[in-house]
Amino acid sequence: MALAIKSAAAQVACVKAAPVAKANRMMVWRPDNNKMFETFSYLPPLSDDQIARQVDYIVNNGYTPCLEFSMPEDAYVSSGSSIRFGAVSANYFDNRYWTMWKLPMFGCSDPVQVLREIDNATKAFPNAYIRMSAFDANRQVQVASMLVHRPSSAKEWRPVNQRQV
Repeated sequence: MALAIKSAAAQVACVKAAPVAKANRMMVWRPDNNKMFETFSYLPPLSDDQIARQVDYIVNNGYTPCLEFSMPEDAYVSSGSSIRFGAVSANYFDNRYWTMWKLPMFGCSDPVQVLREIDNATKAFPNAYIRMSAFDANRQVQVASMLVHRPSSAKEWRPVNQRQV
C-alpha cells in the first residue's frame, strides 16, 4: 500500500517557481506622504464611472451601503483621534469609525439613490474624506469599503506614479 502511494506521488509533475524579478526592476515603497485607505487605495482614485460600477455591484448583490465621512485631521490614526478603553480590547480598531452620513441604506435597491447620497455628502462636506462601506446582512460582515471622495486639499498621499523610489 505504501509502495502504491509512493509511486503515485513520484508521478506528479513538479511545478517550477516563477522567475524572480531583476533587482533593478524592484521598487521601494515611499513611507512619507503615502497614506492609504481601505480596499482600492493602492489604485489611482476611482472615477465617477468606476464608483457607479462599485455601487451597482453592492446593490445588485443585496448588500447594505453606508456612507461615512471624516475631516482630514481625524481621518488617520493618531494619538489625538484614538480613544483607548484599556490595555486590551477585543475587535477594537483605532480610528476605525468615522461619522455616518445619515443611516445605512437598508433595503436600497436603486443604485441611483446611493450615488445621489454620495453627491449630497460631497457637497455638504467638500473638505472631508467620504467612504462607502457595504455590509452583508446574512453573514453579518462588512464586505467592501472604499473612498468615494478625497478632498482636493489632501496632501498626505501620493499619486500612483510617485509612490515608489
